[in-house]
Amino acid sequence: MTSQTVVDKAPQDAVPPSGLRGHPWFTLITVAVGVMMVALDGTIVAIANPAIQKDLGATFAEVQWITNGYFLALAVALITAGKLGDRFGHRQTFLIGVIGFAAASGAIGMSSSIGLVVAFRVLQGLFGALLMPAALGLLRATFPAEKLNMAIGIWGMVIGASTAGGPILGGVLVEHVNWQSVFFINVPVGILAVVLGVLILLDHRAVNAPRSFDLLGIGLLSGAMFCLVWALIKAPEWGWGDGRTWTFLVASVVLFGLFAFWETRVREPLIPLGLFRSVPLSAGVVLMVLMAIAFMGGLFFVTFYLQNVHGMSPIDAGLHLLPLTGMMIVGSPLAGAMITKLGPRVPLAGGMALTAIAMYGMSTLETDTSSGLMSIWFALLGLGLAPVMVGATEVIVGNAPMELSGVAGGLQQAAMQIGGSLGTAVLGAVMASKVDSDLAGNWTDAGLPELTAAQEAQAAEAVQVGVAPVAPGTPDAIAAKITDVAHDTFISGMSLASLVAAGVAAVAVAVAFLTKRGENAEAGAGAAHI
Repeated sequence: MTSQTVVDKAPQDAVPPSGLRGHPWFTLITVAVGVMMVALDGTIVAIANPAIQKDLGATFAEVQWITNGYFLALAVALITAGKLGDRFGHRQTFLIGVIGFAAASGAIGMSSSIGLVVAFRVLQGLFGALLMPAALGLLRATFPAEKLNMAIGIWGMVIGASTAGGPILGGVLVEHVNWQSVFFINVPVGILAVVLGVLILLDHRAVNAPRSFDLLGIGLLSGAMFCLVWALIKAPEWGWGDGRTWTFLVASVVLFGLFAFWETRVREPLIPLGLFRSVPLSAGVVLMVLMAIAFMGGLFFVTFYLQNVHGMSPIDAGLHLLPLTGMMIVGSPLAGAMITKLGPRVPLAGGMALTAIAMYGMSTLETDTSSGLMSIWFALLGLGLAPVMVGATEVIVGNAPMELSGVAGGLQQAAMQIGGSLGTAVLGAVMASKVDSDLAGNWTDAGLPELTAAQEAQAAEAVQVGVAPVAPGTPDAIAAKITDVAHDTFISGMSLASLVAAGVAAVAVAVAFLTKRGENAEAGAGAAHI
């Protein structure tokens, strides 16, 4: 053993670290600082989207790409990044990820066009992919079995609180500084994470860690995931029956098939397919995807609802989401305790049931819904998400062998990011379809002047984000009618999207019953100093 590296053995052979370096709780604090940046950026940008759209003159589709580009890069790279951590050590990949993420964040803040913002968001996602599975790998290697679930619970609380707290912090920064500050804030946080990482993190390596790279497997899997997510994101624009959409979907299926075939032939596969013989692990991955579709997809529209329909400032919109944040912070450690005592099935199923109820409740929101009623649904959503964030992570990581902890962490995060991207894309398609089908009729029923096809398309784009397409100089009476039509049409689209999200969460309840407690958690640092 060196001062920097520990080769993980069986629990009885593990050597406890001395001082700060390698100490489990200080390791948890360190990785939490880095993970907080990535989780925060998944939602903090949502509250800044209207300001970015206005300042840079972006279209609705371009604003979606600020989110989709980030999630797409994360989703494509996470499993490969986890493998890099298993091969070269999670400490190194974590530090590189933090440095790159903070640098990309600073570059976004200095960008003057929507194209640059999206490009640097993609780069930000790639570095975030290095950071996230490495954090889980470090926790898995550092904590003994009896403490691992507690550590993952706190880790999940950080992710949950950061994810839900993004809109609040974003609201403060956008209203009192500017939208660029949403990204600049990552620079000092990144510096702190690097300093702590250099001083505290100890690199653990499994005895049978991979010694080679499955380059063809990396290419096939990355291509398959890219084609899948790209098709789903572009389908609303191209059309679900368009040849381009189906070309990418078919290409994704073919590439996934080739990847699966290759993985059975290569000596050290990127993902040993035997990993998925574990039904609980597979169920945990599916559960993360379904949870993220409901959560991230729904949250995308809520920010536009609060700001553009209710006319709230960014900070007020963030504060209205405080019940969601608070319940995730309170619920995560409680969920960790419940999962330790009862196992994951009941807490996970209960959490997804509450999520389904909350999303159904959000489908009933109207233009004049009171803050109190909104808070009830937001709080219920946070309470439902907390056990899923914690429990599904423990199920995935705890059921994977130690030498695949990075890959398992990559699977966990890839599932969440793919789900977030799918949620934004698919629910966005539901919203766009509903607006397109309802707008013309609502416009005519209100007695407004007939629109040309081009004007209707332009109006629909505005209505999709809750903005009333009122031209300058429009008489007040007509402007009021246009605003009513726009908001009512937006509400109908958001309601349908929320119902779809509720259905996804209901399916996840059944999946939750296939999970069980991790069988391989004891492979970590069983004798680590706590």
